[in-house]
Amino acid sequence: MRDDVRMTTDPAMLDFRPCPPHREPAAALVQGMRDEIAALYDGLNLDGPQMPKAGPQELGPPDGTFVVGFERDVPVCCGGIKRLPDGACEVKKMFVVDAARGRGVARALLVELERRARDLGYIVARLDTGPRQTRARRMYERAGYVAIENFNANPVATFFGEKRL
Repeated sequence: MRDDVRMTTDPAMLDFRPCPPHREPAAALVQGMRDEIAALYDGLNLDGPQMPKAGPQELGPPDGTFVVGFERDVPVCCGGIKRLPDGACEVKKMFVVDAARGRGVARALLVELERRARDLGYIVARLDTGPRQTRARRMYERAGYVAIENFNANPVATFFGEKRL
């Protein structure tokens, strides 16, 4: 990935493409997200038994999806949708490389994930974020996610949000 190069492309110019989270270039972005979470939360194991599951099966057809966003053919962000037992969907593994942050890329990614969730038939989206991800929480709240009770037993998250699509 080209984290060292500051991109200047308008987020509206992002090209979102489906890509399973365990295949490149999604796998490298997912690893970047995992590394960042481990650093933020002192070595947290995202694969631990207490953590909500979001692997290729959950984030793939027929009930889910995973996308990579490209700027000029450079992968800069990723995220996915998975089905929840009650028929809502959950936004998972949102990540934006450092070089693309602060320019609306995460917001454009969230809009794209919501669009894809509607295309899959979902009418409610949920998500969570932890106490050290204050920018993410602000973005989610600005995007219309309202606080709800813990819906997925994530032991790290402190904000659980829901939005009608």
